[in-house]
Amino acid sequence: MTQTVAVLGTGKIGEALLSGMIRAGWHPANLLVTARRPERAAELHTRYGVETVTNAEAAKRADTLILAVKPQDMGKLLDELAPHVTSDRLVVSAAAGIPSSFIEARLASGTPVVRVMPNTPVLVDEGMSVISAGSHATLDHLAHTEEIFGGVGKTLRVPESQQDAATALSGSGPAYFYYLVEAMTDAGILLGLPRAQAYDLIVQSAIGAAVMLRDSGEHPVKLREAVMSPAGTTISAIRELENHGVRAALIAALEAARDRSRELASGNS
Repeated sequence: MTQTVAVLGTGKIGEALLSGMIRAGWHPANLLVTARRPERAAELHTRYGVETVTNAEAAKRADTLILAVKPQDMGKLLDELAPHVTSDRLVVSAAAGIPSSFIEARLASGTPVVRVMPNTPVLVDEGMSVISAGSHATLDHLAHTEEIFGGVGKTLRVPESQQDAATALSGSGPAYFYYLVEAMTDAGILLGLPRAQAYDLIVQSAIGAAVMLRDSGEHPVKLREAVMSPAGTTISAIRELENHGVRAALIAALEAARDRSRELASGNS
C-alpha cells in the first residue's frame, strides 16, 4: 500500500472507495482526490485528510488512477489526462458502459486499463464489483484493483465480454430488489398492515434471506422449498407468481438491461 492512488471524480461511489481504502489500511498520504467544486475538495480534505489536486496533477503523481466520473464525462477527462499519463500507470475505470478499448485508444500506447462495474451497495461496504482486464492489464493489475475495491465489498473477475451481463445482474441489481420491496410493501398495506410495519417485515426478511443464501451454500430452490409446506400459504403465493409470468418477466428485464448496456458501450445514447 505504498503506491499512490488517485480517485478522479469523487462523488458518492468515489468517496465510498476512498473511505473503504482508508479503513483497509491505506494511509491518506498515499491517496489523492479530485473534485469539480472547490467546496467539495475542501470537504474531502477535512473529512479524510487526503490531498486534493487537479486531474493533471493526479495523472503526473499517482501510480494508479481510478476514473469514477459519469460515462458522459469520460471523453473530456481522458483528453485532460492524456498528455500526462505514461504507460507505466494503471488506469481503473468505474464508469458504466465504457469499454477498456475506448480508454486505451486515448492514452499512451500500452497503458494498462482495468474496467470495473461496482454497484451502489459499495456505499455500505456490501458492494459487488465486477472486474475485467483490458488489453494490457496483467494479473498483478487485477489483484491491485481487487485490493482497492475489496475494501467496499466483494469482487469478481470476468472477461470484458461478460461486463454487459454483469451490469444487468449486479450493476442494476439493487434497483430490482428495491422495486420488489416497494411492491411487497404496497401488498402489505392492501392486506391491512401499516406501511412502517409492512416495510420492516419485508426488509428484515430480505436481509435474512440474503444472509442464508450467502452463508448456507444451499441452492435457492432448496431454501425456497424449506419454506413451503404442502397446500400451504407459500406454495399458493408461488403459484400466483408463476401464473403471472414473474420468472419470464425477470429474464426479459435483465435481457433489456444487458442490451441497453451494449448500446451505451457502442456510443448510442
